[in-house]
Amino acid sequence: MQSIALPAATTELAAAWLQLVVTLGLVVLCGVLNRRYRRRYFGLWAMAWAVYALRLGAIITFLTTGRTAWLFWHQVATGWTAAALLWASLVFAQRVEWRRGFGLIALFPVAWSFVAIYVLESFFWAAGPMIAFLSLTTAAAGWAFLRYDRLVHSPAGRFLAVVLFLWALHHLDYPILRAQGAWNPWGYYLDVTFEIATGLGILLLVLEDLDQGLNSLTSLSGELQGGRRGEPLAEAMLRRALSLRGVHGSALWIATGAGGRFVQGAGVAALWPFEGAPPAALRGVERVRADGVPHVSRDLARGGAGRNRSRPGDQHAYTAALPVIADEVVVGALVVVGEARDPFTVLDNRFLLAFGHQVGAALANEDLTRDLRSRTEELERLQARMVHQHEEERNRLWRELHDETAQVLAALNLQLGVLAERSDDTVAPAVERARTLLAEGIKSIRSVTRDLRPVALDDLGLLPSLRALARDYHESGRIEIVFVPPKETLPELASEGEAALYRAMQEALANSVRHAGASRIVVMLDAGPQSVTLTVEDDGPGFPADATSRLRSRGGLAGIRERITALGGAFSIANGDGGGAVVRVVVPSVDARTASKVSVR
Repeated sequence: MQSIALPAATTELAAAWLQLVVTLGLVVLCGVLNRRYRRRYFGLWAMAWAVYALRLGAIITFLTTGRTAWLFWHQVATGWTAAALLWASLVFAQRVEWRRGFGLIALFPVAWSFVAIYVLESFFWAAGPMIAFLSLTTAAAGWAFLRYDRLVHSPAGRFLAVVLFLWALHHLDYPILRAQGAWNPWGYYLDVTFEIATGLGILLLVLEDLDQGLNSLTSLSGELQGGRRGEPLAEAMLRRALSLRGVHGSALWIATGAGGRFVQGAGVAALWPFEGAPPAALRGVERVRADGVPHVSRDLARGGAGRNRSRPGDQHAYTAALPVIADEVVVGALVVVGEARDPFTVLDNRFLLAFGHQVGAALANEDLTRDLRSRTEELERLQARMVHQHEEERNRLWRELHDETAQVLAALNLQLGVLAERSDDTVAPAVERARTLLAEGIKSIRSVTRDLRPVALDDLGLLPSLRALARDYHESGRIEIVFVPPKETLPELASEGEAALYRAMQEALANSVRHAGASRIVVMLDAGPQSVTLTVEDDGPGFPADATSRLRSRGGLAGIRERITALGGAFSIANGDGGGAVVRVVVPSVDARTASKVSVR
């Protein structure tokens, strides 16, 4: 940025025209970026380069006409260009808001240019203050990008800081080399180089922000697919948001009928659900709810008197609120805060709205999953209670039949025996016939009571009672039963689990005897660290193809399936490789069921 023009020369004029063309290209570039991304700093950069182009137009006119007025406007435009570039840099790097005091900076080039051109005679004293102004403002723009790099580790910001610092140093040689004519036309060419480098840095910033923004959305979207196993979606998403560049806090706001509230936070926003969110966050979510589009704001109280009226940690360089959308309605907002710029700066709103739809759908799916899990747990508890009541009912019937009916029938049998001894020969056969029928009834009742309640479980334990059940079927003489005991010690099972295993083996044996026409049944019991597996395999024809779908009633194998699944176990039926039916039951141990309940909570 030259501040004092030299006498017109062909080479200098050609170099000025070259620089004007390059500058107009930068105006077009920043104008296109502003139209594409609708970000204020692109418009400010375009304005700064436009003022630079006017400055070059003034110096070209001065070199052509030699009129002093054009030299004056050249000086003014030079100062305004430096101020505009600084302003655009501060808005980009730190989202600085306009303050009335900034307007005083724009007055300096006008005032000093008048003094330098029309009052002072010394070139050095006329050029010195303006050169210092140019150098300081350009170095300040470089400092803004350097601070931005320190906050978010931006290679493009670091590149621009170096370019602007070198450009600031280049300004300092004007009063010396320019006055001696040593920089003509190389000063123009060097300025062109710095302009091109600055434009390249702006493009790198755009590409860097696009890459970072898309990576941010990809990272957050990755958490929507599950996050850590068992970790709630909101917690996983907020945790991931903290890893984004420049983000120090994240929170999820959910709309309610009366307004809305923050339900979860992370980082510096961890206490928002309990202590309340800062005003900037509340304004952001209200704007998002009203407009349905992303909203980014800077905390105006930051660094001013408002700091004392807020809690420590409530002021942030930016507050970005992204809408969470479900069924085309804003149901919440994802809010992130930080000390530099939001990680979604140059992303089109379509990307952010698509992400909002994704978050809304994921949260809705999580709610449905949570409701489904709750309903499933409720059904499992209901099923377990029904199984327990069913077992209690069987126990009640067993007590009535065993303790009352069977005892009455036994007493009746004794009375019939006494009656048979005292009766004559004509009555005795009928009495004996009655005693025989009564014995058959008592035998049937004992068989029913044995099926209703496996007394062996109470008296002997699980393994001996299963051996006894296999032995009873084997001794019937109709079928061969092979019982294979576990190689390891059985883990502790709940009483319901032991009863379920006994019933499963009982029903599987009965099913093979009644329907399979098998001649041999193998019963295997395996002990795992947290479960017991019972396998019953026969050598019959096997199950029909639609056997699983036909298990509908509560009786038989369907009842066993309900009983086992109510305990958190597994039930399956299949056909063996060599034929025959295979029934497999897995019952979890007490420790496994306890651990499962804890993990669900």
